[in-house]
Amino acid sequence: MMLLDEAKESNDKTIAHLTAELEKIRAGKATPSMLDSVQIEYYGAMTPLSQVANVNTMDARTITVQPWERNLIDAIATGIINANLGLNPQNNGEMIILNVPALTEERRRDLVKKVKAEGEHAKVGIRNNRKEAMDYIKKLKTDGLAEDRIKDIETKIQALTDAASKRVDELGVKKEADIMTI
Repeated sequence: MMLLDEAKESNDKTIAHLTAELEKIRAGKATPSMLDSVQIEYYGAMTPLSQVANVNTMDARTITVQPWERNLIDAIATGIINANLGLNPQNNGEMIILNVPALTEERRRDLVKKVKAEGEHAKVGIRNNRKEAMDYIKKLKTDGLAEDRIKDIETKIQALTDAASKRVDELGVKKEADIMTI
């Protein structure tokens, strides 16, 4: 049924957004995605870092940024500092080197709180999706849809909601484990 497909698609979008948000939270390991939010001034326009440089990891604690144009090195360093990621760019004349510091216990706890908050936002989105579907079902009921059909649809909507909430919990637990692993 179209309604069930729409509800599943909405929940999938919510989970995809949560996944993207969780990837931004660093877990102590250096990843190129840590710099996804960095914007560089490039010929008068703010441009994502990934469009003006190659971003790679040398090891678990080091990120390298190799600009495509050498004159962008200072702008890249400034962009990284302005992004407020807690990283200190080092310029060797050809590329930017970022050493990702180990997380303190306090910082790990703060990041776990952030993960839980993101998970709760996702669950709110999933509950809103369920509410929209249930409101639509009520409209169908007033239009004369059979009572047993309505109960069947409501059961399926609840099952979709439960599955999506379980997935959110699984993603949160996995990210918390990543963060707390030293």
